[in-house]
Amino acid sequence: MDTPTKIAAMRRQAFGAVVLICVQVGLGMFVNLFVSIPRHRSGSQPSEFFGGSFRSVLWAISHGAIALVIHAALGLLLAIMVITIVARALSLGRRAVTTWSVLGALFAIGAGFNGASFLDYHNDVSSFLMTTLALGSLLCYAIVLYLPWTAKDAEITLST
Repeated sequence: MDTPTKIAAMRRQAFGAVVLICVQVGLGMFVNLFVSIPRHRSGSQPSEFFGGSFRSVLWAISHGAIALVIHAALGLLLAIMVITIVARALSLGRRAVTTWSVLGALFAIGAGFNGASFLDYHNDVSSFLMTTLALGSLLCYAIVLYLPWTAKDAEITLST
């Protein structure tokens, strides 16, 4: 695949991440306000975070309200998506794109871990951190879309 094609694919993926993160934040707010998550169920209050979180996410997908099912499933899809964006950014060899893509991926994955933590322990701070990290990720991918991709783009950006 030639570089212009790779750049176009990267920009489409970054835009897809922006859209999916917006959907996730909206769904997350809906779940937080209108979905009741039982405090005593598989995975809740685990002594070991990763095993408990795995059980919590499985419970959310298999037994949760439809909004929670969609939110958890899209969160897993988003995790895969941001990892592929990092791989594509690395293949382009552009430092700024790679840096912002990695940072966006770390924020998105951090948001997912805080979502699992919220399922585990029901602490409001986990919900707050999930939203804050998701918005940080959104900003990173918006920056990826705004970065100049060619010398001509850089001239346009600098002259405006």
